[in-house]
Amino acid sequence: MNITDFKMDYFSLNGKNAIVTGGNTGLGQAFSLALAKGGANIFMPSIMPDDPEFNRLIEAEGVKAVYMEGDITKPGVPKQIVEKCVEVLGSVDILVNCAGICLCEPVLKFDRKVWDPMIAINLTAAFEMSYEAAQFMVPQKSGKIINICSMFSFLGGQWSPAYSASKHGIAGLTKAYCDELAQYNIQVNGIAPGYFKTKVAEASISNPERNKWIVDHTPEGRWGDVADLMGTTVFLASKASQFINGHILAVDGGFLTR
Repeated sequence: MNITDFKMDYFSLNGKNAIVTGGNTGLGQAFSLALAKGGANIFMPSIMPDDPEFNRLIEAEGVKAVYMEGDITKPGVPKQIVEKCVEVLGSVDILVNCAGICLCEPVLKFDRKVWDPMIAINLTAAFEMSYEAAQFMVPQKSGKIINICSMFSFLGGQWSPAYSASKHGIAGLTKAYCDELAQYNIQVNGIAPGYFKTKVAEASISNPERNKWIVDHTPEGRWGDVADLMGTTVFLASKASQFINGHILAVDGGFLTR
């Protein structure tokens, strides 16, 4: 591409169809709404109940919001989700693997009962969703897969070895899928959020010592707001990021520099 060919509409997602797992709750809402503001229709598979009020927020952007109840850890459900998205919206152009959980226990108590469900949703389900989406993206020779990684894709992680292992794993999956799918004009990247103000973080925010450590360790000097993730999501889902592939983009206020 010549530099004179670049247009600002490369950031547009008009006419694209996006699946966002867990897209109607938590950080998933930020990813869903960001893509909707970019012009994409949003397909949201979730174990959480449908949220008509959030659907209206998406549809206010002039796009479609489609909810599907489904547990992506159950055999066959990822395939059903992708096929339903194609049936209802016509294609799957963007997949955001957002759904995830974090359970905490000291390492000596962290047994398979805690380990298994975290690996199932944080890593195995993301693999299966990516596998099923790729079945449609490869023939159309285009697609964007965005995996939600973490600071713990780079670091250790006290109190949750499964979270750290799954987030290291999703970073590896991102690179492995890039390595094979790039030839089909499919970009596979990850977003690694730093410390964000979410319900999951409430205990740390309310703990003065922990809160101070996080703020002091972040060059920006603050917790991230969920809206800080939205521009990155649109960028990685758009044509503007066409030559970015297999990359884990930290949105962390500089946390990893210290």
